Amino acid sequence: MTHQDRVSPQGRMARRLAPVSLRAGLVSLLLLTSGIPAIASSSLPTATRDRPTPASTAQIPASARVLYVNPARGDDSSSAGGSEANAYRTITYALRQASANTVIQLAPGTYSRDSGEVFPLTIPSGVILRGDESNKGQTVLIVGGGTYLSPSWGGQSVAVRAEKTASVRGVTVSNTADSRGTGLWVEDGTPVIRNNTFTNSRRDGILIAGSANPTITDNVFARNGGNGLSVTRAAQGQIENNVFQSTGFGIAVGGTSAPRLASNRVIENVDGIYVNDTARPVLRGNTIERNTRDGVVATINAQPDLGTADDPGQNILRNNGRYDLHNATRTNTIVAVGNDINRDRIVGKVDFVAASIPSSGSFSDVTGHWAEAYIAALASQDIIAGFPDGTFRPSEPVTRAQFAAIVAKAFNPAPQRGATTFSDIRSGYWATQVIQTAYRGGFLAGYPGNIFRPEQRIPRVQILVALANGLGLSPTNTNVLSVYQDGAQIPSYAVGPVTAATERQLVVNYPTATQLNPNREATRAEVAALVYQALVNAGKVEPIDSPYVVKP
Repeated sequence: MTHQDRVSPQGRMARRLAPVSLRAGLVSLLLLTSGIPAIASSSLPTATRDRPTPASTAQIPASARVLYVNPARGDDSSSAGGSEANAYRTITYALRQASANTVIQLAPGTYSRDSGEVFPLTIPSGVILRGDESNKGQTVLIVGGGTYLSPSWGGQSVAVRAEKTASVRGVTVSNTADSRGTGLWVEDGTPVIRNNTFTNSRRDGILIAGSANPTITDNVFARNGGNGLSVTRAAQGQIENNVFQSTGFGIAVGGTSAPRLASNRVIENVDGIYVNDTARPVLRGNTIERNTRDGVVATINAQPDLGTADDPGQNILRNNGRYDLHNATRTNTIVAVGNDINRDRIVGKVDFVAASIPSSGSFSDVTGHWAEAYIAALASQDIIAGFPDGTFRPSEPVTRAQFAAIVAKAFNPAPQRGATTFSDIRSGYWATQVIQTAYRGGFLAGYPGNIFRPEQRIPRVQILVALANGLGLSPTNTNVLSVYQDGAQIPSYAVGPVTAATERQLVVNYPTATQLNPNREATRAEVAALVYQALVNAGKVEPIDSPYVVKP
């Protein structure tokens, strides 16, 4: 592939990938894009932390002035803005009243030209624009765009612009007003952009230009027409713990910029991270997988830093469509030390030193953990795996697709029924085969409408139902569920399988054996314990003594 086959975020900014059709349903979007780790060796772990910070007045500086805005029942008048009950109507009006150390608190709703907004919305230095951080702004929508004359790029269509020490938190930003529309523009200073969603903008979710050095953390970028985030000119920035999904380039880095990209999850884009010109981004702890073309690609004279002997990269680049790491520069050698990359999917001059994956029982974060014995036992059989940094991350959640991979590895079930086609499993999806194995083996089923929801975090009750069904366990006495203090929370469809699992001592509850927590998301440690107990029941392993095994 020549350099001309790619779209440069600088010299060819006007070019863009085919527009992505606008989609409603931000709840589904956030479920799809939340950062979720892997647990099985055949499903890759991530380094993303996607834990939104709850919206609360505790986050507002004690000395700050708070202005309230409500697009449905507010009033842009001098007597308004001082309370939720007496709010301004528009962000535009509130910004005129704001000075440093002001918080503009947005009520749920849509902020657009129809509601009176004038774009772009410029957030002055020292002002916090804040919606609902607990759901990454899915109920606080800013939709629109207006002309901004950028010192770096000339006339642009921008929805929101953050100046110097401004902060944007807990909103959803979409610029559908122009074919080259950008959601958020940052060109100077050190603004903080946290717990937001950037989706359906016609070009970029965020563009960082000039000499800006922002902090961009815990955001979701999805279905933008060009790039999730672009870093250009001499900009820097801390880009951490974000999710980039279903767009052109997840992250595009160009010019002489040198941002730090850490612990991001970059999945299912065209290219994951595209670096060109003389850019020198630092990549640490990112998960870059299932992008349709390349995971990381460097062109022209770019020099991305993927880890050194003193500072290993700890990036995971796997299962991308063509190459996981593509050095298409003219003469540069990329140094990549301490990453999880398939050597056979590296192209170009790369000084590659692979990460050392810890052996079973040597995870640095499970010593003394209640599930340590279960984790070590399954790791020794290559049923589950750790992370390149030597951790297991026992408290992180597991997706339905990842659980299918564990089931396939642990039980290798014989088919009990024919294969099916789930409408939400795209062609080439990494877990297609293991999902079919788990489905045909009777362990997992889909949802109404022939969907599987592979990226959904799996709750504990689904784990127990899957194991009981897959092992063919039948209940004999439903009164056994009285052992649980919260047994009434078990869904009706799960009563029989959970009864059977309890009777055969498959259930492991930490820290209280009588507290089932059926609808809580299962952690990596809990999945290891429950799967191990199922293997005990199947006669494949010896029991491990634990006070958390439920013995009715």
